[in-house]
Amino acid sequence: MKIPMLLLLGGLSFSSLSAHAQKRKMPPKPSANAVYDSVQQPAVPLGGTERYAQFLAAHQKYPASAMQKGIQGTVKVSFVVEKTGTVNEVKVETPVSPELDAEAIRLIKSGPKWTPAKHRNQVVRQRVVVPVSFVMSPGSTVTIGGPAKERPITTSAADIAASANPDRPAVVAPDRPTQPVGGNQAFFEWIEKNQKYPDLARKRKIEGKVMVEFMVQKDGTLTDARVIKKMGSGLDEEALRLIKAAPKWEPAMFQGKPMKQKMVLPVLFQL
Repeated sequence: MKIPMLLLLGGLSFSSLSAHAQKRKMPPKPSANAVYDSVQQPAVPLGGTERYAQFLAAHQKYPASAMQKGIQGTVKVSFVVEKTGTVNEVKVETPVSPELDAEAIRLIKSGPKWTPAKHRNQVVRQRVVVPVSFVMSPGSTVTIGGPAKERPITTSAADIAASANPDRPAVVAPDRPTQPVGGNQAFFEWIEKNQKYPDLARKRKIEGKVMVEFMVQKDGTLTDARVIKKMGSGLDEEALRLIKAAPKWEPAMFQGKPMKQKMVLPVLFQL
Protein backbone atom coordinates (compact mmCIF):
# COMPACT_ATOMS: atom_id res chain seq x y z
CA MET A 1 0.00 0.00 0.00
CA LYS A 2 2.96 2.33 0.53
CA ILE A 3 4.37 2.18 -3.01
CA PRO A 4 1.32 3.54 -4.87
CA MET A 5 1.13 6.37 -2.34
CA LEU A 6 4.77 7.32 -3.00
CA LEU A 7 4.21 7.22 -6.75
CA LEU A 8 1.17 9.41 -6.42
CA LEU A 9 3.06 12.00 -4.37
CA GLY A 10 5.93 11.92 -6.83
CA GLY A 11 3.52 12.49 -9.69
CA LEU A 12 1.98 15.52 -7.98
CA SER A 13 5.39 16.99 -7.35
CA PHE A 14 6.45 16.53 -10.99
CA SER A 15 3.21 18.05 -12.26
CA SER A 16 3.65 21.12 -10.03
CA LEU A 17 7.24 21.68 -11.17
CA SER A 18 6.27 21.32 -14.81
CA ALA A 19 3.50 23.89 -14.45
CA HIS A 20 5.88 26.32 -12.72
CA ALA A 21 8.49 25.86 -15.44
CA GLN A 22 5.85 26.41 -18.12
CA LYS A 23 4.81 29.72 -16.51
CA ARG A 24 8.40 30.97 -16.49
CA LYS A 25 8.91 30.09 -20.15
CA MET A 26 5.65 31.69 -21.33
CA PRO A 27 4.98 34.93 -19.40
CA PRO A 28 1.64 36.60 -20.00
CA LYS A 29 1.64 39.30 -22.66
CA PRO A 30 1.24 42.93 -21.57
CA SER A 31 -2.32 44.14 -21.66
CA ALA A 32 -3.09 46.33 -24.66
CA ASN A 33 -4.50 49.21 -22.58
CA ALA A 34 -2.57 48.76 -19.33
CA VAL A 35 -0.55 51.70 -18.02
CA TYR A 36 2.77 50.69 -16.48
CA ASP A 37 4.70 52.58 -13.83
CA SER A 38 7.78 50.35 -14.16
CA VAL A 39 8.93 48.85 -17.45
CA GLN A 40 12.02 47.15 -18.87
CA GLN A 41 12.68 50.00 -21.33
CA PRO A 42 11.25 53.33 -20.07
CA ALA A 43 9.88 56.05 -22.31
CA VAL A 44 12.26 58.92 -23.11
CA PRO A 45 11.67 62.33 -24.73
CA LEU A 46 12.64 62.64 -28.38
CA GLY A 47 16.07 64.22 -28.44
CA GLY A 48 16.93 63.04 -24.95
CA THR A 49 16.25 64.20 -21.42
CA GLU A 50 18.72 67.11 -21.53
CA ARG A 51 17.06 68.67 -24.56
CA TYR A 52 13.67 68.12 -22.95
CA ALA A 53 14.81 69.97 -19.83
CA GLN A 54 16.06 72.80 -22.06
CA PHE A 55 12.65 72.93 -23.73
CA LEU A 56 10.87 73.25 -20.41
CA ALA A 57 13.22 76.02 -19.26
CA ALA A 58 12.99 77.95 -22.54
CA HIS A 59 9.20 77.80 -22.83
CA GLN A 60 8.24 78.32 -19.19
CA LYS A 61 6.11 81.43 -18.63
CA TYR A 62 6.23 82.35 -14.98
CA PRO A 63 2.67 83.52 -14.13
CA ALA A 64 2.72 87.21 -13.26
CA SER A 65 0.22 86.75 -10.43
CA ALA A 66 2.43 84.08 -8.83
CA MET A 67 5.49 86.31 -9.14
CA GLN A 68 3.63 89.17 -7.51
CA LYS A 69 2.77 86.91 -4.58
CA GLY A 70 6.33 85.58 -4.33
CA ILE A 71 5.20 82.00 -4.98
CA GLN A 72 7.90 79.49 -5.88
CA GLY A 73 8.08 75.72 -5.86
CA THR A 74 8.20 72.48 -7.82
CA VAL A 75 5.05 71.11 -9.41
CA LYS A 76 5.18 67.36 -10.00
CA VAL A 77 3.18 66.48 -13.10
CA SER A 78 2.27 62.95 -14.15
CA PHE A 79 1.18 61.89 -17.62
CA VAL A 80 0.84 58.83 -19.80
CA VAL A 81 3.16 58.33 -22.74
CA GLU A 82 1.00 56.54 -25.27
CA LYS A 83 2.24 53.87 -27.68
CA THR A 84 2.38 56.56 -30.36
CA GLY A 85 4.67 58.73 -28.23
CA THR A 86 2.03 61.35 -27.54
CA VAL A 87 1.35 62.66 -24.03
CA ASN A 88 -2.05 62.07 -22.47
CA GLU A 89 -3.84 62.17 -19.09
CA VAL A 90 -1.74 65.08 -17.79
CA LYS A 91 -2.42 65.91 -14.14
CA VAL A 92 -0.73 67.54 -11.16
CA GLU A 93 0.50 65.15 -8.47
CA THR A 94 2.08 67.73 -6.14
CA PRO A 95 0.31 71.10 -6.42
CA VAL A 96 1.94 74.40 -5.46
CA SER A 97 -0.55 77.07 -6.52
CA PRO A 98 -3.32 77.27 -9.15
CA GLU A 99 -1.19 79.56 -11.35
CA LEU A 100 1.95 77.42 -11.26
CA ASP A 101 -0.02 74.17 -11.55
CA ALA A 102 -1.76 75.41 -14.70
CA GLU A 103 1.51 76.57 -16.26
CA ALA A 104 3.19 73.25 -15.51
CA ILE A 105 0.36 71.37 -17.23
CA ARG A 106 0.56 73.73 -20.23
CA LEU A 107 4.30 73.14 -20.49
CA ILE A 108 4.00 69.35 -20.47
CA LYS A 109 1.16 69.36 -23.01
CA SER A 110 3.11 71.61 -25.36
CA GLY A 111 6.27 69.51 -25.16
CA PRO A 112 7.73 67.21 -27.82
CA LYS A 113 6.72 63.61 -28.38
CA TRP A 114 8.38 60.74 -26.55
CA THR A 115 9.86 57.44 -27.62
CA PRO A 116 7.33 55.02 -26.09
CA ALA A 117 8.19 52.46 -23.45
CA LYS A 118 8.76 48.78 -24.12
CA HIS A 119 8.00 45.87 -21.83
CA ARG A 120 8.56 42.22 -22.69
CA ASN A 121 9.46 43.22 -26.24
CA GLN A 122 6.20 45.08 -26.78
CA VAL A 123 5.40 48.79 -26.93
CA VAL A 124 3.32 49.75 -23.89
CA ARG A 125 1.79 52.79 -22.24
CA GLN A 126 3.76 54.23 -19.35
CA ARG A 127 2.98 56.78 -16.67
CA VAL A 128 5.80 59.29 -16.19
CA VAL A 129 6.28 61.92 -13.48
CA VAL A 130 8.21 65.10 -14.32
CA PRO A 131 9.03 67.86 -11.78
CA VAL A 132 8.55 71.40 -13.13
CA SER A 133 10.39 73.96 -10.98
CA PHE A 134 9.51 77.64 -10.65
CA VAL A 135 12.27 79.72 -9.09
CA MET A 136 12.46 83.51 -9.06
CA SER A 137 15.75 85.25 -9.61
CA PRO A 138 17.84 86.08 -6.51
CA GLY A 139 17.00 89.36 -4.85
CA SER A 140 13.54 89.56 -6.35
CA THR A 141 11.59 89.05 -3.15
CA VAL A 142 12.34 92.26 -1.27
CA THR A 143 9.11 93.59 0.20
CA ILE A 144 7.35 96.87 -0.27
CA GLY A 145 4.78 97.49 2.40
CA GLY A 146 3.51 93.95 2.80
CA PRO A 147 4.36 90.30 2.16
CA ALA A 148 7.26 89.39 -0.11
CA LYS A 149 6.59 90.16 -3.76
CA GLU A 150 8.44 89.62 -6.99
CA ARG A 151 7.29 93.04 -8.21
CA PRO A 152 7.73 95.78 -7.37
CA ILE A 153 10.97 95.62 -5.36
CA THR A 154 12.96 98.20 -3.50
CA THR A 155 16.65 98.80 -3.94
CA SER A 156 18.76 96.90 -1.46
CA ALA A 157 19.20 99.85 0.85
CA ALA A 158 15.64 101.17 0.45
CA ASP A 159 17.02 104.47 -0.81
CA ILE A 160 15.10 107.35 0.70
CA ALA A 161 16.37 110.79 -0.32
CA ALA A 162 15.97 113.03 2.72
CA SER A 163 15.35 116.69 2.04
CA ALA A 164 17.69 118.00 4.79
CA ASN A 165 20.72 118.13 2.49
CA PRO A 166 19.91 118.04 -1.24
CA ASP A 167 23.60 117.72 -2.18
CA ARG A 168 24.16 114.70 0.02
CA PRO A 169 20.82 113.12 0.90
CA ALA A 170 20.61 110.78 3.85
CA VAL A 171 19.62 107.18 3.30
CA VAL A 172 17.07 106.02 5.83
CA ALA A 173 14.53 103.22 6.06
CA PRO A 174 10.94 104.45 5.72
CA ASP A 175 8.38 103.87 8.42
CA ARG A 176 5.98 102.93 5.62
CA PRO A 177 7.44 102.06 2.19
CA THR A 178 5.87 103.36 -0.98
CA GLN A 179 3.27 101.22 -2.74
CA PRO A 180 0.82 101.53 -5.64
CA VAL A 181 -2.54 103.14 -4.93
CA GLY A 182 -4.97 100.24 -4.66
CA GLY A 183 -2.20 97.72 -4.04
CA ASN A 184 0.26 95.75 -6.12
CA GLN A 185 -2.39 93.60 -7.79
CA ALA A 186 -4.27 96.63 -9.11
CA PHE A 187 -1.04 98.18 -10.41
CA PHE A 188 -0.01 95.12 -12.37
CA GLU A 189 -3.47 94.67 -13.73
CA TRP A 190 -3.10 98.20 -15.08
CA ILE A 191 0.32 97.32 -16.57
CA GLU A 192 -1.09 94.23 -18.25
CA LYS A 193 -4.12 96.10 -19.60
CA ASN A 194 -2.12 99.00 -21.02
CA GLN A 195 0.92 97.11 -22.28
CA LYS A 196 1.48 97.27 -26.05
CA TYR A 197 3.78 94.49 -27.16
CA PRO A 198 6.27 95.95 -29.68
CA ASP A 199 5.86 94.52 -33.18
CA LEU A 200 9.60 93.89 -33.57
CA ALA A 201 9.80 91.97 -30.29
CA ARG A 202 6.70 89.97 -31.21
CA LYS A 203 8.16 89.18 -34.63
CA ARG A 204 11.42 88.03 -33.04
CA LYS A 205 9.52 86.20 -30.30
CA ILE A 206 11.46 87.98 -27.58
CA GLU A 207 10.20 87.64 -24.01
CA GLY A 208 11.62 88.62 -20.66
CA LYS A 209 11.89 91.30 -17.97
CA VAL A 210 12.96 94.90 -18.45
CA MET A 211 14.34 96.27 -15.18
CA VAL A 212 13.27 99.88 -14.69
CA GLU A 213 14.44 102.21 -11.94
CA PHE A 214 12.32 105.22 -10.98
CA MET A 215 11.65 107.64 -8.15
CA VAL A 216 8.34 107.87 -6.30
CA GLN A 217 8.02 111.55 -5.37
CA LYS A 218 6.41 112.98 -2.24
CA ASP A 219 3.16 113.52 -4.14
CA GLY A 220 3.19 109.92 -5.45
CA THR A 221 4.19 110.69 -9.04
CA LEU A 222 6.73 108.46 -10.77
CA THR A 223 9.76 110.28 -12.20
CA ASP A 224 13.35 109.77 -13.37
CA ALA A 225 12.56 106.44 -14.98
CA ARG A 226 15.46 104.66 -16.64
CA VAL A 227 16.15 101.14 -17.85
CA ILE A 228 18.88 99.32 -15.93
CA LYS A 229 18.49 95.93 -17.61
CA LYS A 230 17.73 96.19 -21.31
CA MET A 231 16.00 93.72 -23.61
CA GLY A 232 15.96 95.65 -26.91
CA SER A 233 13.55 95.27 -29.85
CA GLY A 234 11.31 98.03 -28.48
CA LEU A 235 10.69 96.40 -25.08
CA ASP A 236 12.81 98.96 -23.20
CA GLU A 237 10.89 101.89 -24.67
CA GLU A 238 7.55 100.26 -23.91
CA ALA A 239 8.57 99.57 -20.31
CA LEU A 240 9.55 103.23 -19.85
CA ARG A 241 6.30 104.39 -21.42
CA LEU A 242 4.29 102.26 -19.02
CA ILE A 243 6.08 103.56 -15.93
CA LYS A 244 5.82 107.17 -17.04
CA ALA A 245 2.10 106.80 -17.76
CA ALA A 246 1.33 104.74 -14.65
CA PRO A 247 -1.06 105.94 -11.93
CA LYS A 248 0.30 107.60 -8.82
CA TRP A 249 1.62 105.65 -5.87
CA GLU A 250 1.24 106.22 -2.17
CA PRO A 251 4.50 107.93 -1.13
CA ALA A 252 6.86 106.51 1.45
CA MET A 253 6.42 107.94 4.96
CA PHE A 254 9.13 108.78 7.49
CA GLN A 255 8.24 110.21 10.90
CA GLY A 256 4.80 111.15 9.64
CA LYS A 257 6.02 112.99 6.53
CA PRO A 258 6.08 111.88 2.87
CA MET A 259 9.49 111.08 1.47
CA LYS A 260 10.92 110.22 -1.93
CA GLN A 261 11.79 106.58 -2.54
CA LYS A 262 13.75 104.98 -5.34
CA MET A 263 12.30 101.77 -6.74
CA VAL A 264 13.35 99.05 -9.17
CA LEU A 265 10.54 97.38 -11.08
CA PRO A 266 10.81 94.43 -13.50
CA VAL A 267 8.28 94.90 -16.30
CA LEU A 268 7.37 91.46 -17.66
CA PHE A 269 6.79 90.76 -21.34
CA GLN A 270 5.31 87.41 -22.34
CA LEU A 271 3.86 86.30 -25.66
